Amino acid sequence: MMEKLTLEIDGMSCGHCVGAVRRALEGMDGVQVESVRVGEAEVRYDPRTVTLDAIASAIADEGYQPRGV
Repeated sequence: MMEKLTLEIDGMSCGHCVGAVRRALEGMDGVQVESVRVGEAEVRYDPRTVTLDAIASAIADEGYQPRGV
């Protein structure tokens, strides 16, 4: 069962930022990206496959700070 997650993300300011976060999330097993905008991402994820910490880490690895995870 997929769960919905809306993340606020600090440090995003442009289309490049949006693309980097989208690519990081799309590359994860168990994550379906619904939308990515400057400062926010909406995803569905399978908690049996991926943890919230892993999702946050993927965003942080791109240089942005997720909040609300």
